[in-house]
Amino acid sequence: MTLGRSERRMEIAREPGGERLEERAPRAVRWDVVLTWFMRAVAILWIFKGLGAWAVILGMDAQIPFEERSMGFQATMIYFAVIDPVAAVGLWLASAWGGVLWLLAVMSHLILTFFFPRVVTGGLLSTVLFGLLIIAYLLVSWLSTRDDVQG
Repeated sequence: MTLGRSERRMEIAREPGGERLEERAPRAVRWDVVLTWFMRAVAILWIFKGLGAWAVILGMDAQIPFEERSMGFQATMIYFAVIDPVAAVGLWLASAWGGVLWLLAVMSHLILTFFFPRVVTGGLLSTVLFGLLIIAYLLVSWLSTRDDVQG
């Protein structure tokens, strides 16, 4: 039975024989579902970020060829070309390792942008966006865990 948002009915759980087990109020927000869809949305963004790194490696950008760049730049692009798609797959699967790997990837990007701005270019907009994504992920993860503990 599907309950509408405005309805305030009690949901009754029954055994297969029809006996009443318990009465439960429907939850307003299922944070585990919100976390799953948030992770999948970030996974889509992150797969494009990884494909962007591969585009640089394969020479699809019109700038300096990849082989003529500094070793630091090459190593950084290869690192992000590997870690970003793998993190995206883990996020899409909504696994714990995906979230951890994504946090490693995004923090690596932010740290490298701050300490090595010539190697990893990141504007203020991407820095703010990545920071907001981290905060949102941690908040929704915490709410999901709290929701699991309470009910």
